[in-house]
Amino acid sequence: MKLIGPNRKFIQISILIVVLVIGGFAIGKTFIKTNNYPQVGGEPPEFELTDMEGNVHRLSDYKGKPYIINFWGTFCPPCVKEMPEFQRQYEKWGSKGLNVLAINLSEDDLTVKNFLRKFELENTILRDREKATERRYGLKAYPTTYFVKADGTIMKFSLEV
Repeated sequence: MKLIGPNRKFIQISILIVVLVIGGFAIGKTFIKTNNYPQVGGEPPEFELTDMEGNVHRLSDYKGKPYIINFWGTFCPPCVKEMPEFQRQYEKWGSKGLNVLAINLSEDDLTVKNFLRKFELENTILRDREKATERRYGLKAYPTTYFVKADGTIMKFSLEV
């Protein structure tokens, strides 16, 4: 069946309209903020993760104390650079209540243990093995860091690009 005359024009216009609607929807989603990801002034979402020894840590365990949530990986050069600095801050301010919750992004145990040993890191290293916490926080790049005040609100958000 050959498409000629008015039928051909109708099909071309219909396809163009469909493409424009789909394209408009896709572009519109990028400009309209419809996420519930943590923002400055808000509270970070609760999580329950295990540390390197298998102990369970809940974000609510740190209520009433200032803390830093840092999503990191050994594959990330800025992460490697900043992890020793987080350790220094933990050593300096930990006795005053500061906690550093360094959430590793689902790497294998041997890789993480070797990294910790190499840099002599002692702050709390948590494992997000199923990436559920990563998705809940809407991570787009690594490292991503949240600075949280003792009242539980996000004071600052830092994203390395």
